[in-house]
Amino acid sequence: MILVLGATGTTGGEVARQLIAAGHKPRILVRSRAKARAFEGKAEIVEGDLGHADALAAALAGVKKLFLVSAGLDGPKLEASAIQQAAKAKVEHIVKLSVVTADDPHLTFAKWHAQSEKHLVESGVPWTMLRPGNFMTNALGWTDTIKSQGAFYQPTGTGKWAAIDPVDIGAVAVKALTSPGFAGKAFTLTGPESLDGAGYAAILSKVTGKKIAFVDVPPEAARDGMLKAGLPALYVDALLDLLAVMKAGYTDMVADGVQQALGRKPGSFEDWARRHVAAFT
Repeated sequence: MILVLGATGTTGGEVARQLIAAGHKPRILVRSRAKARAFEGKAEIVEGDLGHADALAAALAGVKKLFLVSAGLDGPKLEASAIQQAAKAKVEHIVKLSVVTADDPHLTFAKWHAQSEKHLVESGVPWTMLRPGNFMTNALGWTDTIKSQGAFYQPTGTGKWAAIDPVDIGAVAVKALTSPGFAGKAFTLTGPESLDGAGYAAILSKVTGKKIAFVDVPPEAARDGMLKAGLPALYVDALLDLLAVMKAGYTDMVADGVQQALGRKPGSFEDWARRHVAAFT
């Protein structure tokens, strides 16, 4: 039995769907069964919260493989608990969604995931770390201003990053969960090309057929916008930490983790944008 956490989210959802497409019937732990209707009859659904020990214990019963993902400020605490319970349940392999540079953390997000990676390594449960960079789906956060103003705003200047398609992250996770030889390995996952904001805007313009601009903004303006959107202050600080590093050019890199794991190149941003063009128009 394979247990997938976060199946109603971006990456966990990809993992669950791709496992099902490959002929598996995974178990998923979800806060709300209503939000998991798409998996009815295709997955074994356990309703509960990752923070509740009883629900997690029930979800882990009989599980051999675990896809571990959490989100938010409580992520390290929740993952530590999940790892501890997985060890007690004699789970044989945990594939953890981590983040790029978690093995040498300087960014806030990387430091959070480094804590979880340390717990996992010390647990004695065989592990695989997936360390992606920025997701292509983060571009969906630009849709409102693209549709209303023909532009998106971000304090990254000419800084570049190689966004990755969550479909590729899911494919690597599924391969690690269902194939031998992945235990004890870590994969840094990026897309095939590193672009700045203007580069992403040019691709979106090409795909949508309308002019879309990237506008660099001061970090203070980005902070105000995120706080007004209701994001917690500590999470906003972590995001600004990441955006500053992007602007400084430290995320301008392309990794070969997808090639190593799957024997193929990752999908391009243009391919992703064509699949999601309706969101921008």
